[in-house]
Amino acid sequence: MSGPVRVLVVDDDALVRSGLRLLLGEAPDITVVAEAGDGDEVPAAVAEHRPDVVLMDLRMPRVDGVRATAELLRGADAPAVLVLTTFDSDQDVLAALRAGATGYLVKDTPPAEIEDAIRRVAAGGTSLSETVTRRLIAAATGRGAARPDAGARLAGLSEQERAVAAAVGRGWSNARIASELLLSLSTVKTYLSSALTKLDLENRTQLALLAHDAGLAADDPA
Repeated sequence: MSGPVRVLVVDDDALVRSGLRLLLGEAPDITVVAEAGDGDEVPAAVAEHRPDVVLMDLRMPRVDGVRATAELLRGADAPAVLVLTTFDSDQDVLAALRAGATGYLVKDTPPAEIEDAIRRVAAGGTSLSETVTRRLIAAATGRGAARPDAGARLAGLSEQERAVAAAVGRGWSNARIASELLLSLSTVKTYLSSALTKLDLENRTQLALLAHDAGLAADDPA
């Protein structure tokens, strides 16, 4: 990516927006291009300012962050969405991830970690660590909570794509998937990309949730 990462800050608290603008202003490779005070302001702000990342609050009075994320990501060339919220309920976060957000942070996250998360999602990555991914998926689905509709969706994947999907569901990084499945890193990325395309998913977090819903990731050899 050439130039600084362009960020739209969405939060109904003006003091929070102001604080984030000041905080992110310290990073030479990140710039806040606009602010929005509610989810219903996001489409117009994105259309006008073309951010790379939307830093999205969850709880807002008119349109919440989950709905705003889902609506935004239906469009072509949508920016990445990174949830930044006071609320760390697993269910709140999972709802945002299922809507297409590429990760989440809570508002007491150290500034340097917020900056790093913005850089990662702008580059097409996720802000979720393996540990966080495991915790969220377990809270959402529980062991033995396989859903037949999820299994049917995954049935269209090749054997290799299913293996990669299962590994993503366990919270493994691409490097670990490559090591465990005896594949090159580029091959893992190819299988991951093709699985996301076939399943019409936005990111690996959604794939992880689907794999766990299908019971595909229930047994972690680690």
